[in-house]
Amino acid sequence: MKHKNINLPFTNEIIKDLKCGEKLMLNGYIITARDAAHKRISDINENISSELNQVKLLEILGLSEPIPSTVYYSGPTPAKQGFASGASGPTTSGRMDNYTKLMLDLGINCFIGKGVRSVEVMNLLKKYNALYLIAIGGAGALYGSCIDKSECIAFEDLGSEAIYRLRITNFPCYVGICP
Repeated sequence: MKHKNINLPFTNEIIKDLKCGEKLMLNGYIITARDAAHKRISDINENISSELNQVKLLEILGLSEPIPSTVYYSGPTPAKQGFASGASGPTTSGRMDNYTKLMLDLGINCFIGKGVRSVEVMNLLKKYNALYLIAIGGAGALYGSCIDKSECIAFEDLGSEAIYRLRITNFPCYVGICP
């Protein structure tokens, strides 16, 4: 099957040319975030006096540069010596549905995971001109081999559910939902 090579981040120009079912090979930077990280970001949002935005989130997290705009629903396993990451398979995306609007408001325009999304999330993705990409469940070792660099950037106490910034090369996935 033919695929499209995509150099991240996703821009509106790239997004408008994608079609559901297309195979993509992603290259660039993404972040990981699973249930616990999403909940913590949501809790931070509820506990500040103004609406959370990416600048405020960066300040709270102690980061000096913007986070990548693609979130991979995964918790990478520890790396073996000589590797950037261990296995890093996708987790079920539906568990993050309640947090999708907040993440879109923070500037995320692409989510990667496995499984179906709610009708509400599908409508939000269309409204925000964002994507949902499908990664193959059970292929954690394959996805781990696509990670060239991994660094924990937030919530280290959450272990594998912390937020990691990953540099990926030839990361295979399929367009599941597009605007």
